[in-house]
Amino acid sequence: MLGSTTGSQHHRGFNVFGCTMNTYLFIYYLIQFCGHSWIFTNMIIRFLSFGKDSLADTFYSIGLVMRLCQSLSILELLHILVGIEENRFLPRFLQITERIIILFVVITSQEEVQGKYIVCVLFFLWNLLDVVRYTYCMLSVSGTYYGALTWLNYTLWIPVYPLSVLAKAFAIYESLPYFESFGTYSTKLPFPVALSIYFPYILKLYLAMLFVGMFFITRYLCSERKAHLGASYIKEKRS
Repeated sequence: MLGSTTGSQHHRGFNVFGCTMNTYLFIYYLIQFCGHSWIFTNMIIRFLSFGKDSLADTFYSIGLVMRLCQSLSILELLHILVGIEENRFLPRFLQITERIIILFVVITSQEEVQGKYIVCVLFFLWNLLDVVRYTYCMLSVSGTYYGALTWLNYTLWIPVYPLSVLAKAFAIYESLPYFESFGTYSTKLPFPVALSIYFPYILKLYLAMLFVGMFFITRYLCSERKAHLGASYIKEKRS
């Protein structure tokens, strides 16, 4: 009897923990969905209202919310590590760090880059993916399944993700002259090291690594698409 009672208490405790984690994840996805939806809607309304003039000040109008959302996405790595979110760590780490580097290091640090049209294109592509992804994640954690949304979540990246990588690469290319002329992040280490760090070289190296990472992430996304759009998976969800 004692063993049965203990086992029952353990089971109830596990259910409470699982319910709490699901609630937490739902709130997290909801916050991200609201943030990215606001950015996406704001960009569209501004473009319809002001046309091409809205592109140049995209960063100034939505940059703060964009930085908040991307900073918050770092929590997803913690979710994977503690086991409350089912994703492979390395591909998600690469996806998040790519955005953090481009947003905070390349764009935020160079005011001249912030007014470039490529920033608007990049933000549009990122938020297009994220609005769909966080909608899917939010509904999934609440046990709601829509076949069309699942298909869109695991298919939209096929045209959008490669375009976003090209946009990242172009943003880096656009930023190089400013890093070269202003010397941002370039430094000379003191004696006895006597080593100079020229940041544009690091950016050029990262530019090459960006496409290597794209190949790795694309393979992962393809495997995810195959796993989640397979006939057996869809049949299980519907049942």
